Amino acid sequence: MARFFAVLAVMLLVGKFAGEAFERMGQPAVMGELLAGIVLGAGLLKVIPTAPDDPLTPIFRLLAEVGVVVLLFEIGLETDLKAMIRNGPAAGAVATVGVAVPFVLGFLYWRSGWHGYEHTVADPLSTAVFVGAALTATSVGITARVLKDLRVLHSLEARLILGAAVIDDVLGLVILGVVSALAAGAAFSLSGALRVFGVAVAFLFLALWIGLRLAPRLFGLVDRMRVRGVLVVSAFAFLLLLCVAAERAGTALIIGAFAAGLILSETNQFDLIEERIKPVADVFTPIFFLSIGAAVDLRVWNPFVAENHQTLAIGGTLFVIAVIGKLASGWAVPWLRLNRRAVGVGMAPRGEVGLIFAQIGLTAGILSNRLFSSILFVVVATTLVTPPLLKWALQAGVTVDQEEASERD
Repeated sequence: MARFFAVLAVMLLVGKFAGEAFERMGQPAVMGELLAGIVLGAGLLKVIPTAPDDPLTPIFRLLAEVGVVVLLFEIGLETDLKAMIRNGPAAGAVATVGVAVPFVLGFLYWRSGWHGYEHTVADPLSTAVFVGAALTATSVGITARVLKDLRVLHSLEARLILGAAVIDDVLGLVILGVVSALAAGAAFSLSGALRVFGVAVAFLFLALWIGLRLAPRLFGLVDRMRVRGVLVVSAFAFLLLLCVAAERAGTALIIGAFAAGLILSETNQFDLIEERIKPVADVFTPIFFLSIGAAVDLRVWNPFVAENHQTLAIGGTLFVIAVIGKLASGWAVPWLRLNRRAVGVGMAPRGEVGLIFAQIGLTAGILSNRLFSSILFVVVATTLVTPPLLKWALQAGVTVDQEEASERD
C-alpha cells in the first residue's frame, strides 16, 4: 500500500510539472505527460509498474482506464450534439478513409516483401493483416486533449476529428474482432464482423435516444437534493454505468463514456457538471497518458546496436505509412471548406488502441518480438509528434460553425 501511494504521488506530481514545463515552452501539456511516462516507465527509471508479475501493474492499468473514460466524458460534455449530428456524414467519410488507406498500405507493404524481414513466426498473410490492422486505429484521447488544451473544441475541424474518431473506434472494433479471430485460428467471418459493427452503432444510438429522454428528469431530481457533492457523484456514476452498459453490449468503454458526456451536455445542470468534473479529470486523466509512455522500452530502438537497425527501418517505413494514411482522411470531404491538414494530423495518433492490436498479435505468436517493437515505435512516434504538429497545423486557422456562432451571439 505504501508503494502504491508513493508511485501514485510521483506520477501525479511529475506529470503535472512536466505538463507545466511544456506549456511554458508553447506546447500542449499532454506531450509533457507522455514524456514523463517514458522517463518513469520500463525503459528508464522503472518507477511506474509495467511488468506482468508486478502486483501493482493491473491496478495502474485500471486507473488508466478510469482516466481515459473520464477524459472522453469531459470531451462529450463540451461537444455540441446538434452540430455533431449535422457533421455526421462528413465524419463518417473521414473515418472510413482514415481506416482504409493505412490498412491497405500497411498490408501491401508487408505482403510485397520490401521490408526484407524473413523471421516471421506465422504465415505472411496473417502477419500482413495484423500489420495493416495495427495502423488503422485513432487514439481519440490524445487528439481530444490537444484540442482541449488549444481551446478549439468548438471548431468544425475539432467536431470532424472527434466524430470521426468515435466512428473509427466502431470500425476498429470490427477489425479487432477479425484479427482476434485470426489469432485464435478461426476463419474470417463477414457475418461476425457485421455483427460487431451493428452492436456498436446500435448501442450508441440507443444510449442517446434513451438517455436524452431520461437524463434531464433524473438530474432535475438530483439538483433538488441538498447533500454535498451529490451532482458530481451522480454524474460520475452515470458515466460508469454507461461504460458498463457499453462493455456488456460488446462495444468499447470509451464509446459509452463519450455518449454519457453527450447526454449530460443537454441537461439544465450541464454547466455545474462540467465545472465539478474537472478536478476528477485532473487526477485521473494524467495517469492514462503517463501509462502510455511507461510502456515504452527505449532499448530496442538504440541505433548503436546493429540488430536494432532493421527494427528501426521497418518502424520508420510503417510510421510514414501511418501518417500518410491519416493525412489522406483530411481530403475525404471535398465539399467542405476547412483546414484539411489539421483534420489529417488530428487523426494520426495511435496511442493505446494500436498497442492493443500489436499485443494481440504478439501474444498469439503472429508478430515476432522485433516486429512488435517496430509497431510499438509507430504507436509512440505518432503519439508524440501529434501535439506539436497539430498545434502547427491549427495555426492556419479553424472553421467556425456559423450556426453555432449565431446561436452564441
